[in-house]
Amino acid sequence: MRFPAAVLRAYDGPFTVEEVALASGPADGEVLVRIAGCGLCRTDLAVRRSAGRSPLPAVLGHEGAGVVEATGGAATGLRAGDHVVLSFDSCGQCRGCLDAAPAYCDSFAALNLFGGRAEHAARFTDAAGSALAPRWFGQSSFAGYALVPARNAVRVDPALPLALLGPLGCGFLTGAGAVLNSFRVGPGDTLVVLGAGAVGLAAVMAATAAGAVTVAVDRHPERLALAERFGALPLPATASGLPERVARLTDGGARYALDTTASAPLINDALRSLRPTGRLGLVARLGAELPLETGTLDRGRSISHICEGDAVPGLLIPRLTALWQAGRFPFDALIRTYPLTAINEAEHDCETGRVVKPVLIPGS
Repeated sequence: MRFPAAVLRAYDGPFTVEEVALASGPADGEVLVRIAGCGLCRTDLAVRRSAGRSPLPAVLGHEGAGVVEATGGAATGLRAGDHVVLSFDSCGQCRGCLDAAPAYCDSFAALNLFGGRAEHAARFTDAAGSALAPRWFGQSSFAGYALVPARNAVRVDPALPLALLGPLGCGFLTGAGAVLNSFRVGPGDTLVVLGAGAVGLAAVMAATAAGAVTVAVDRHPERLALAERFGALPLPATASGLPERVARLTDGGARYALDTTASAPLINDALRSLRPTGRLGLVARLGAELPLETGTLDRGRSISHICEGDAVPGLLIPRLTALWQAGRFPFDALIRTYPLTAINEAEHDCETGRVVKPVLIPGS
């Protein structure tokens, strides 16, 4: 089986759209999915800075959505024709997975970032017959088709705009999940979101849907305008006295803060913006040491990392699509679509902030 895919061959090189081959169909517990659309996430682009830890050449992409073409046995729970959103991989057997915390799977890094399972090797090959790296996040969905473990695939209503749903499997899942799962935000709660990109704006939408008072902090006026459109109080990151401004907007301090920036100064400001016993969640990977200023963790404040929104994708993705259908989670307003052949343009627009969430369409 041959189809187009975007291949990254060098950490500092462009993507090249090539014909690739799939050596075999789905094995037991797998499904073959025809990709309708795949979000481009900053985690895909972080491979360039991974110091060689993620193997190349590879087909990346981990926010895919599409139609099931074939299944590896009835035990998958899916059948041909099902519309699915694809999410991250997990082993399904470790303590984290059995405790309904698949984002903290013992094998998360190996399965999603650094090589997958041994049996995945060489199932994708390029036109010359050379092997491409094992499945990225169990998907490698910058392609016309993806071969995925069935537990990665979440069935969705076929009436939904399938090509746009892929980011619900990671970026939007992370922001919304942090609010709805990690913090369990409810009516009247107060939240400050630092960074109004795809993850931060998904958090804003989820918090508004939950009835919270939300402050959004960003240095780009156009991102703040989007946050305000989705129900947040906008606050420029360049403003002096950020904790005091947040305290005024939240009647004494926020109960929760979500940082998507990995900026040490903003993280310290976020901690100072919290009321006593407040909680700060970090979703971005820190690239350096995080020096905490004196007093930032006083009075019961806490800080923790949140992976994939603490989500069970099969539960949260249907919740988010239901909110979208009710007009309460308008994630599609953040999306700009590109043909797969324009992946390098999409990467540039993502890195420069011209677009919040690019989605690549293989068939266009």
